Amino acid sequence: MSFFDKIFKNKFISSKKEAEPIAEEKDDLSIDEKFVQKFIHKGGKFLYCTDAEETKKNLKQILQENQWNNVVSFHSDLQAILTNIQSAKTENLIQNLPFFTYCESLIAEDGAIMFSSNQLKDKKLKDFSNNFIVLAKTSQIVKDTREGIAGIRNRSEKNSATIISSVKNYLPQENNTDFMSYGNTNSKTLYLLLLEDL
Repeated sequence: MSFFDKIFKNKFISSKKEAEPIAEEKDDLSIDEKFVQKFIHKGGKFLYCTDAEETKKNLKQILQENQWNNVVSFHSDLQAILTNIQSAKTENLIQNLPFFTYCESLIAEDGAIMFSSNQLKDKKLKDFSNNFIVLAKTSQIVKDTREGIAGIRNRSEKNSATIISSVKNYLPQENNTDFMSYGNTNSKTLYLLLLEDL
């Protein structure tokens, strides 16, 4: 993963030029590079983490910068991280609190982040706050949606995921004039903590 080491190590990256078109994709880009390029272009906020300590440090920075004193999380190990950095937490879904979660896959094809009922329980994305913090691993980057769904099926033989959805836009305050996206409520302001695991 020298791509991340060279370019993104210890840096917070956010798109400031959402309106600019993405440069023509090169055939030699890795799926990691494609994902990051699309994710940032769509307004996603990205922090690359080399280990668990750096993940905690970056999470604390996100919470401090946004003045978030309480966080919603459904996962006990994520709640343990929040306890470790001395942040208040709850399992109750509260609209104005950020949601800290895992995801199923990171989709290189369009910079989307895929979720299932494994992360969202029986809720839909529109039921959550507009502010998401996602902890993912570099091994979760896949080529396209089909590969992401196949991965969910392979991992969920016993506990089959019932809801599969994705966030594809990270600028919920912008009005989407695309007819095909009319009524899409899955836009989220999203911080991605991407942990190196390869």
